[in-house]
This record gives sequence, C-alpha cells and structure tokens, in this order.
Amino acid sequence: MLKLNGLKKTFNPGTVNEKTALNGLNLQLNDGDFVTVIGGNGAGKSTMLNAVAGVWPVDEGEILIDGVNVTRLPEYKRAKYLGRVFQDPMTGTAASMQIEENMALASRRGLARTLRAGISNAERDEYKEKLKILDLGLEERLTAKVGLLSGGQRQALTLLMATLKKPKVLLLDEHTAALDPKTAAKVLEATDKIIARDNLTAIMITHNMKDAIAHGNRLVMMHEGHIIYDVSGEEKKKLHVSDLLAKFEQASGGEFANDRMMLN
Repeated sequence: MLKLNGLKKTFNPGTVNEKTALNGLNLQLNDGDFVTVIGGNGAGKSTMLNAVAGVWPVDEGEILIDGVNVTRLPEYKRAKYLGRVFQDPMTGTAASMQIEENMALASRRGLARTLRAGISNAERDEYKEKLKILDLGLEERLTAKVGLLSGGQRQALTLLMATLKKPKVLLLDEHTAALDPKTAAKVLEATDKIIARDNLTAIMITHNMKDAIAHGNRLVMMHEGHIIYDVSGEEKKKLHVSDLLAKFEQASGGEFANDRMMLN
C-alpha cells in the first residue's frame, strides 16, 4: 500500500546549517499494516511523513501509494490518497463551524460541488453513527461549535474526519503528544477501533515507547534518516522499553538521547 524507495532529503545543502534528514530510507507497508515509528530527536520521523504527504519534494528516491508513483505530485494531488492527523488538536478542524459542518466538509472532500444547500437528515444520521465509535457523546452535540470542544475531543473528531473517506494511508504525526495521559489513551483507543474496523493502513509516529509497543502490528525505529530496527507480530508483542533501548544502542553505537521519550 505504501512503498518508500531510497528516499533522501537534505535541508540547507551547502551551508553551515546543512542537515540530512532522510538518508536512503526504505520502507514498505502492506495493506492493513499499522506501523508505529519511534526514534530520537532529528531521526527523520516527521520528515518521512511530510515526504509521503508531499509537503516538500525529496532529493532522491520514489514514493508509491497503492502502486501509484506520487513522488512528483504536489501535496494537493496526493490528498485523495491520504488522511492525516497532526500533533496540534487545533489543526484539522474549523473552530467556528459546527461538528456536523466539519464532518460534511470531510465527507464531501473530492466530490463535485452542487447547489444543494445544508446537510440532509440522512447525513446527520450517518454522522451520529460514526461519532459513536469515539465514545465521547459528540453524537448528541452535532450543532455544537467545534471551538467549544476540549483538545482531546477535537483531536478525536479530527481523527474521525481524516478517515471518513477511507484513505489509502493514514498518517498520524504524534497525534496524542499534546494531550494529557487519560485523554491520549482515549484517542488511542478510538484510533485502534477505527483502523481495525476499516482495515486501514497507518503510520503512527510517537514519542511514547510504551504506546509504540502496545499499538499496531509492527514497530519501526529510525536513526539518522534511515531504519535501524523493524519488528512485527509476536516478537513485537513481547518487547519491553528496555529492549528498545538496547536495540537502539546495538544498532546505532550510542545511547538513546530524547528526553520526551525517556520520561514516558
């Protein structure tokens, strides 16, 4: 469903600020894979997601989504293949619009515009049913302004909106990092349910090693722009945080240095 071949990306080349973010990155996701991605500061995690989304072009390599080469496609042309949830809960929803209006925008994305105004009763019923999976009571608040919701509620709604039109690949960029632990757990629970229900292919970047182990069927560790550890199935389920730290030191030759991940 997603294939990254030899991706290279260097920022500010030829200057004192030159930084190689992706260094020959290779990654393949099969249909239905839910991959969690961890790594230290500057490992290239977010750069990889931005490369897939087309936020900026890669210097070398190719990106294929469901067999389609999108390497040179601009961001807006890749949008039909992808769903994305960002770290900031305020991104991804329109605060001044109602919950049902936000969901209507998401469900009609990519469709031809018509002169028909408003949201039909059938659409409202559909949105109510979809919202139930979040278990936040939002199905009874369709006309509430999104700006009145908590950060966790907005992030859960953003997740639902990103998956309304089943994307080829769902990109989760530390989507629970700005939430308190209890709310983060709730959003992760909803993430698991939606991915399992729709058999989505997903990449989740996280700074929480326990979450990386607990969620998904596969775990990938990045360091200096490439993958140094890739584990799945029963082997992944048996992992502990100490195992990940040991694997990092073994593969990179140095200690894991990332305060956020260590504190979690």
